[in-house]
Amino acid sequence: QVQLVESGGGLVQAGGSLRLSCAASGRTFSSYAMGWFRQAPGKEREFVATINWNGGDTYYADSVKGRFAISRDNVKNTVYLQMNSLKPEDTAVYYCAARSRTYYSTRSYDYDYWGQGTQVTVSS
Repeated sequence: QVQLVESGGGLVQAGGSLRLSCAASGRTFSSYAMGWFRQAPGKEREFVATINWNGGDTYYADSVKGRFAISRDNVKNTVYLQMNSLKPEDTAVYYCAARSRTYYSTRSYDYDYWGQGTQVTVSS
């Protein structure tokens, strides 16, 4: 069982930056691929970014490529999402997810554990 707790969300002006963190419980964090997803009001949950077990491979949604960066620290059992050049359309609840495989996935149904989410609001 893995428990995930996100933090770092908030209100920011367009063009600003935020860094989300996701702290994971358990001693097998390094065996999990991790992902970030988001859900805006009235929309389906969508993929944002994912990272494999050792941080050596990442993948991003086209909408965030070049602006967001996912990373992980397997000593601290934490995955991060650095978000730069934020836009109003990035406003959503952001969720951290863990996959019981070492390689990443962009599909939400491939993930076994989810955090409670953290709100990100970007004002124009």
